[in-house]
Amino acid sequence: MWYNNILETIGNTPLVKLNKVTSDVKATVLAKIETRNPGNSIKDRMALKMIEDAEESGFLKPGGTIIEGTSGNTGMGLAMAAIIKGYKCIFTTTDKQSKEKVDALRAFGAEVIVCPTNVEPEDPRSYYSVSSRLQKEVPNSWKANQYDNLSNSKANYEQTGPEIWEQTEGKITHLVVGVGTGGTISGAGRYLKERNPDIKIWGIDTYGSVFKKYKETGEFDKDEIYPYITEGIGEDFLPENVDFSVIDHFEKVTDKDAALMTREITRKEGIFAGNSTGAAIAGLLQMKDHLKAGDLVVVIVHDHGTRYLGKMFNDDWLKERGFMKDEKLTAGSILDSKESQEIVTIDAGQSVLEAINTIKMLNISQLPVTQHDMVVGKVTETDILNALLEYPSAKSFKVLDVMTKPFPFVDLNTSIDKISSLINKENTAVLVEDKTGKLEIITQFDIISAMSA
Repeated sequence: MWYNNILETIGNTPLVKLNKVTSDVKATVLAKIETRNPGNSIKDRMALKMIEDAEESGFLKPGGTIIEGTSGNTGMGLAMAAIIKGYKCIFTTTDKQSKEKVDALRAFGAEVIVCPTNVEPEDPRSYYSVSSRLQKEVPNSWKANQYDNLSNSKANYEQTGPEIWEQTEGKITHLVVGVGTGGTISGAGRYLKERNPDIKIWGIDTYGSVFKKYKETGEFDKDEIYPYITEGIGEDFLPENVDFSVIDHFEKVTDKDAALMTREITRKEGIFAGNSTGAAIAGLLQMKDHLKAGDLVVVIVHDHGTRYLGKMFNDDWLKERGFMKDEKLTAGSILDSKESQEIVTIDAGQSVLEAINTIKMLNISQLPVTQHDMVVGKVTETDILNALLEYPSAKSFKVLDVMTKPFPFVDLNTSIDKISSLINKENTAVLVEDKTGKLEIITQFDIISAMSA
């Protein structure tokens, strides 16, 4: 058996039992692996449905251009379908989205315009506004509008909901979904509640988003809105696809918890999932006391981890945001482990002979060179030897005449890996200011001593 094109492979994704990350949960937890769709996300379903409905209604005409504001996954689904059906694509996205997502969209031949995140939806620079403007300017174009296009939730009502019901033989008790456009949770949730009104539909929200408070109070609170890191969930407006009557509860998850759980899923379950899945599992664990033995929970695995290699799966990215401690040695910890001693420098106006005598007396191999109390260079044994070989009278030269580039400066948080990469034939040490602002030097020997302590 074969398929006529890649679009025919969308859907019928497997359910996989989670074991380790949910070991403290009394209920059975199943992951709906939407990464098995050809575009590696659940958005393939609704992207194709929106296009088919637009074709049927006459909004999308042959040879047309599809325009959309997307965080990446919907764009991937639209671009994939556009290739098969013969459309062009122009997408707008935000500068908080991972580089991998933008690169993937461009790999599918789409034009991608990156817009600022930290602006109001109505701002002409926002990715919503830019996509709307393009739709008016580009001839024979159609804007998918995943947030308000009800074909989004319809796709999940017709596909995702029935699949989950059949795969669990109607035994599902809870559905957990990260909420962005709202199409997945509203469509699948509505279908499941029609089959069994007792099924609980839990939406995962993020801090900086309006969903949770609006559900609980009916108030759209602009004070709830602020920039956040988590991708794919939460919004600063109310998409028409979010059916609040279907969703029983919203649970907010921090950026840090979502990011760290994204990594845990891969390391403990072997499932390479994206950021919104991390948020969904973290949210489920926060609500575990509401679950009991015999419950059957389905969590949507929205997209694939390869789209977050430069972010949640990058240690340096996590450390920069304080989500992960750097357990490796740093400049600060190397200084703590070495015996404190006053760093010796030499003024650029002093003679090379004075530099030789200082090096000899202190039994060191290099000196930072200062001028007006600023480090402007360095003089080493090698620098002096080279000068003497070329000019026998170099002893009378000023240090300024023989010095070379200064040692690199690092801060206290610089990792040992970075420090080691800076130390080479030209730079036998690095400089750092301690907590009091005093100048310190770190040599190769200091690194070796710290590592062997």
